[in-house]
Amino acid sequence: MGNVSLYLEMIRIRFLMMLAYRTNYYSGILIYSINIGAYYFLWQAIYGAQDNIAGMSVSQMTTYVAVAWMARAFYFNNIDREIANEIQEGKVAIEMIRPYHYLGVKTMQGLGEGLFRLLFFSVPGMVIIWLAFPIDFSNSLNVWILFFVSIIFAFIVNTQLNLLTGILTFFLLYNTGLIRGKRVIIDLFSGLLLPISFYPLWAQDIMGFLPFQAISYIPSMIFTEGFVGAEVYSALGIQLFWSLFLIIPIQLLWMVARKQLIVQGG
Repeated sequence: MGNVSLYLEMIRIRFLMMLAYRTNYYSGILIYSINIGAYYFLWQAIYGAQDNIAGMSVSQMTTYVAVAWMARAFYFNNIDREIANEIQEGKVAIEMIRPYHYLGVKTMQGLGEGLFRLLFFSVPGMVIIWLAFPIDFSNSLNVWILFFVSIIFAFIVNTQLNLLTGILTFFLLYNTGLIRGKRVIIDLFSGLLLPISFYPLWAQDIMGFLPFQAISYIPSMIFTEGFVGAEVYSALGIQLFWSLFLIIPIQLLWMVARKQLIVQGG
């Protein structure tokens, strides 16, 4: 119970920390809205007189783009960069002797950041986008419930990939390039910039074996009802699989990393 209270406190502290700098996120809503607007007009031009491309209508695509970007505000976090900075500055040595699990604390801090973004970024942002563009919100409570379950899995998978990237700093010592490259790969292969169903079949087959689809594509397809019936539960199963599977490389890397810690700063 003590550990649970500690982790809940970490979520609260990070939430309050983000609240102190909430002006940045208000401006972020405007930036995201402009970004979504640009994608809206781009897809309007691509569709032209066509009613359907790759199984998605223009209305579904508009909703997909808006939901994908606003969901990103929830699952996105900077814990990989935080871990890298703490290793380079030597602060990680102090963190690792404290009475808590270092990676667990980082995950809870990411969750606190995500909850702040959800309440002060995603929700008001979706309202603004809904007023500006023709977005179709589902009337089905079941779709909303499944969507929220899916974005929780999206947060878990994205955070686990961030933890893996951060842990690699123990071995690489400087991994800014890796962090930037990872973000580009996730944006490209997660379905954020382009739905996976729009890729060539050979590329779809490859991405089917990668965890990135669990981050953006699956939640957005559930929300737009691009997945129906058994497809939804199969997609959630994929997210659950990666949420559990990624624990293995994280724990293995963490065990090795702790044994060869080199403090660069402090």
